[in-house]
Amino acid sequence: MSDLAPSPAKPAFRVTARALALGARLDAAGLERPDTISVNPLAFSVGQSGFVALYRFGVAVLVGLSPVEEDDFLRQIRPRVSGERERVDDETAVLEVSPEGADQVSPGGPIQVRDLSTARLLVLADALAKTVSLARDEREVNAVLDVIEPFALGLSRTGRPPGTRRAMLRLIGQALLVQHRLSGRVAVEEKPDVLWDRPDLERLYARVEDEYELKERTTSLKRKLDVIVETARGLTDVIESDRATWLEVAVVALIVTEILLTLVQMAFFHHV
Repeated sequence: MSDLAPSPAKPAFRVTARALALGARLDAAGLERPDTISVNPLAFSVGQSGFVALYRFGVAVLVGLSPVEEDDFLRQIRPRVSGERERVDDETAVLEVSPEGADQVSPGGPIQVRDLSTARLLVLADALAKTVSLARDEREVNAVLDVIEPFALGLSRTGRPPGTRRAMLRLIGQALLVQHRLSGRVAVEEKPDVLWDRPDLERLYARVEDEYELKERTTSLKRKLDVIVETARGLTDVIESDRATWLEVAVVALIVTEILLTLVQMAFFHHV
């Protein structure tokens, strides 16, 4: 009996994954469906072969959706987004599915995966959601640094803080918001929950994490936040000290004025 001919290898194909930072928060409560794949994040199928993952820090990851399907879905969830930004940050990745290959991440190239299993999609969606959220935070922090630089430059030139205490407190508040989102909601340094059930995908997540430099960018962002908070606090202390000096001058002026008025009154009554 002759040997059976080997079955032909399945051809590789590509799909596009997009991560969109829609706002500060995304309320996914009540969107659960019978075909729900995951609860945290909420993930389910859309259309014939699409996949969607929703993250509470305002990010939606869409895989394999057509432009029409994307627009329809985003229109449906838009009312659930709070803190919308004028600019929507996005990150796009090409997934090359090759059943005969291995999970690989080529620098600057497509992400190669064996299949589009829900576990792999959740791992990739987690990395994409974090990188687009980091991009948004990096842009906001850089904008705050651009505002702080003139304050510090003015202080070095004139010895007086340009601006008000309220402006400094506003900068501190912006930095704290980013810090809270980075540490609390996004939790960049935490691995996706799906790895508890699929430890074999640890290597794929590590490769994607390295590709998007999640750890390095998080460390850099934290350092920038520390600089912002410390600089703003220092400028606020200078403003407070300057204000206290003026208050002391005002008190002394009031005392001198009161003494002069008393002397004038005493002189007037003496002549009378």
